[in-house]
Amino acid sequence: MHLGLIGGIGPAATVVYYQRLTDLMRQRDSRLELTIVQADAHDLVKNNRADLRDEQATIYAGLIERLKAAGAECAAITSLGGHFCFAETAKISTLPLVSAVTPLDAYFAGQGLKRVGLLGTEVVMRTHLYGQLEKTEAVAPDADLTTIGNLYIDMAVNGICTDTQRDIFFEAGRKMVKDQGTEAIILAGTDLNLAFDGQHDPGYPVIDALDVHVAVLADLASDVKTIDTLNTGHS
Repeated sequence: MHLGLIGGIGPAATVVYYQRLTDLMRQRDSRLELTIVQADAHDLVKNNRADLRDEQATIYAGLIERLKAAGAECAAITSLGGHFCFAETAKISTLPLVSAVTPLDAYFAGQGLKRVGLLGTEVVMRTHLYGQLEKTEAVAPDADLTTIGNLYIDMAVNGICTDTQRDIFFEAGRKMVKDQGTEAIILAGTDLNLAFDGQHDPGYPVIDALDVHVAVLADLASDVKTIDTLNTGHS
């Protein structure tokens, strides 16, 4: 299946999606048909903060039209923060939209996790991944979520994680494990690889939500699964 990715939100997330998807397809000895379109991270940040779901969905719909014209058979948003308008986008999308949130609940349950901590945008943390986790309880840092969310957005837009930002993310995760009883910290922001990849062990289990989404996309790309088998939200 020809995959279509909405990238650019932010650039670092797009790069790591591409790297991990191509690596996984290579391991499966499968060919990858892929088209990526560039969204504007600043548009997303503005619309996310103002909860302008229909406006962002309209932007996505235009990009999905371009993916369809290029031969893509499904589309995915390479940003968990960018999923704040997933339902609105799915309603007007001309391609099936493959959620990065829906597969997480089953994955966490399969890992035997009962309580997880979230790091990501303010909306992702405050809504506990848009309220879509049913089998696993999710918690947010017991801290100023606006501050942590703004740090995340600054990192995502700039494509660089400073030592200060990294220390704050690591400490927020540590406190959720120590004080709130979480069994793992979920990188529920697709740019958090900038903070965690290649670093020393933070002292607690970490699961990158991006990897779960990439595995679903690889299943589609290699025809292990079809769109009909997924709860894509496409109407």
